[in-house]
Amino acid sequence: MTGQRKHGKAQGAQGFAPEESTAPVARGLVPRSNGGQPGAPKETIRVGVSACLLGQNVRYDGGHKRHDFVARELARLVTLVPVCPEVELGLGTPREPIRLQRAGGALRLVAPGSGAGHTEAMRRFSEERVSELERLDLSGYVLKKDSPSCGMQRVPVWRGEVATRTGRGAYASVLMTRLPLMPVVEESGLRYASARARFLERVFAYFRDRRRAG
Repeated sequence: MTGQRKHGKAQGAQGFAPEESTAPVARGLVPRSNGGQPGAPKETIRVGVSACLLGQNVRYDGGHKRHDFVARELARLVTLVPVCPEVELGLGTPREPIRLQRAGGALRLVAPGSGAGHTEAMRRFSEERVSELERLDLSGYVLKKDSPSCGMQRVPVWRGEVATRTGRGAYASVLMTRLPLMPVVEESGLRYASARARFLERVFAYFRDRRRAG
């Protein structure tokens, strides 16, 4: 995937150049079926990740939310595919904060300061970006908790000045609808070693099952 996207720069398997990650992209994992023997053929297991978790300065305030396990340990086992929907949409960094907002029966993605709406633009971008990720054959995804674009669950939804934690990020919603069987987790779900091991087991199993299915 090269060239310019109509919403911003297109990102390939390596995406943005990381600002602080010491291990942004890992080598392909030697599948267990090969026994990890020297000289055995390697296959690439790709896992999508919210780019801010790799230390990339893509957040609305120009900062990041680097997660050591994702940027270091996970990156040694799989090839990470960074995505920042808001930057790739063309909103820039730094940028006006956006949030999920309930208006009548509709859920909208808006910038409360200016009133700018990004609902349809984000939906179109997400459909296009997930189509690209489908062609990369991802085996898992790590999303940024609470993000109005990337949050997996319990994202604040605003009605007036009151928020309830009932939402899912606009990009994450499209991702998880299009790829419902793919293992997905937020970085907060990787706090403990046991949870990390379970996620990796799910990723490797998903990878193997898709290879068997052809």
